[in-house]
Amino acid sequence: MGALMILVAGPYRSGTGDDPTLIAKNVAAMTEASLKLFRAGHLPVMGEWFALPLIEHAGSTGIGDAVFDEIFHPISRRLVAKCDGCLRIGGASVGADEMVALAREQGKAVYFSLDEIPAP
Repeated sequence: MGALMILVAGPYRSGTGDDPTLIAKNVAAMTEASLKLFRAGHLPVMGEWFALPLIEHAGSTGIGDAVFDEIFHPISRRLVAKCDGCLRIGGASVGADEMVALAREQGKAVYFSLDEIPAP
């Protein structure tokens, strides 16, 4: 098996009350998992890497506004279709759980630990 492209899905806003510091901690956790995936020989992706620059460029004035909602989850939904699998990390998150459900519907691998992911 070669390198896999894996969507890292975890909480972004969930449980943060939209506090930027807590959101940053969630992003840091997903980024850390992504780095570990990369170092293991895989290609990690995060919806945030694609969505957040587009959201800013499109003129969003804040988390949860119409521009944010237009782009944030739809990017990850499209990424699921392109990825080989999904790594679900962290706590409660409706959005991350949706990515897991989509991955399963599309016959993609779903992992809940880095240890479950086969070596390339």
